[in-house]
Amino acid sequence: MAKDIFHDAVKRGLESAGWTVTDDPLSLKFGDTRIYIDLGAERILAAERGEEKIAVEVKTFASDSVVFDFHLAIGQFINYQVALENKEPNRLLYLAVPEEIYSTFFQSLLAKSVVQKYQIRLIVYEPETEVILEWLS
Repeated sequence: MAKDIFHDAVKRGLESAGWTVTDDPLSLKFGDTRIYIDLGAERILAAERGEEKIAVEVKTFASDSVVFDFHLAIGQFINYQVALENKEPNRLLYLAVPEEIYSTFFQSLLAKSVVQKYQIRLIVYEPETEVILEWLS
């Protein structure tokens, strides 16, 4: 299982934002299929005396076709969402995308429409500085 180029940048960005990475990767068995989501993380919420859990699928969008990369990312996201809803319903799934791709392709009508229709939560990250810039739900 190959990691995306910016996997470690997102991992360090989450840790800098106060998350504890608990799984790298997060492995789930759904029926007879095992899936691997790039990262599982949690953080303690002091005010609520509980914990918040997330799963993050990191995408680089480094191929020659951003549309092809988008198709793959959305397909993975939907499959992983179904598995998480069944196995870990309290864990929220996010798709991590580089800021450059978010500010260009993800502003297109196609990307905006798909993100809205399928309620895709996004993490926008800056790979060079390893910083999480935005959380979009």
